[in-house]
Amino acid sequence: MKIYFKGKKQVFADVNEFTVKTDQHPRGGGEGEYPEPFTLFLASLGTCAGIYVKGFCDQRNIPTDGITLNQEQHFDPVKKIISQVSISINVPPDFPEKYDNALIQVAGLCAVKRHLREDIEMNVQVVRG
Repeated sequence: MKIYFKGKKQVFADVNEFTVKTDQHPRGGGEGEYPEPFTLFLASLGTCAGIYVKGFCDQRNIPTDGITLNQEQHFDPVKKIISQVSISINVPPDFPEKYDNALIQVAGLCAVKRHLREDIEMNVQVVRG
């Protein structure tokens, strides 16, 4: 990776043939043109869990067009860090219920999550609807 600077607070990373662009919020001196680096880190947790869910469904020929993941972060004001990440896997009403626990397990296999410190919890749940 090559990391370099653009604009007031913009930091870019060339990763293979892609460029990842980041910026800071205006309150942090940036222009808010791109996501902040920490936001991309958090998004990498959800998208990583998502690719595991997608792979699971693809292997079983289960359509994924009605499946979404919602992610929330819980901040510990004492430690001043994220203490918990919660992911809800929203499935359509006709999604086979027998796979609910398996979806939770595969989402937890996410390589990004496995590289976090062990004391950060990652909660995953399936939401029908």
